[in-house]
Amino acid sequence: MKTQYFTVTSLDGFIATENDSLDWLFPLGDLNDSNYPEFISDVGALAMGSATYEWMVRNAQKVANETGFAWPYTQSAWIFSSRKLTTIEGANIRFVNGDVHHAHTQMRVAAGTRNIWIVGGGDLAGQFYDAGLLDELIIQVGSATLGKGKALFPRKVLSPFLRLVSVHQMGAGMAELRYEVHKGGVSGAA
Repeated sequence: MKTQYFTVTSLDGFIATENDSLDWLFPLGDLNDSNYPEFISDVGALAMGSATYEWMVRNAQKVANETGFAWPYTQSAWIFSSRKLTTIEGANIRFVNGDVHHAHTQMRVAAGTRNIWIVGGGDLAGQFYDAGLLDELIIQVGSATLGKGKALFPRKVLSPFLRLVSVHQMGAGMAELRYEVHKGGVSGAA
């Protein structure tokens, strides 16, 4: 079992625009042409920040048109937020607030032998990293720049804490980088 941050970023290190748009991403390729189907089949639980979840709520109809469901995940999901959020009909979700340790313990139980996916955002993935709970970063880099937006991983992480384990080209516009998190300690947030 691993706790993995799997996401897509622009060349200049942003996962979304300043107003949480992902429209820049969709022209870059088809999700089914990536390793996402294989990845999600090994996921037993999800963690999601409030901005990512709110994007799902705002785009529920678009997601339903693409996948057949407004909430495309069968796994249990933990939504981290300090605010009260709308529930998506049929979603197996729990709203949590505070330190990630307690929720991670619950997620491990729900996931069994499968992996935990930190869906986003970057700060939530950083919180798992800070707590020593993040095992792997799977970053798909798209051939686009945004200039500014929501940071991929708003933490200062210096060598040797991330070890590149693979690089895979995905068509003409994407590359996937896999990093293992060295558990000898964390470098701390910047």
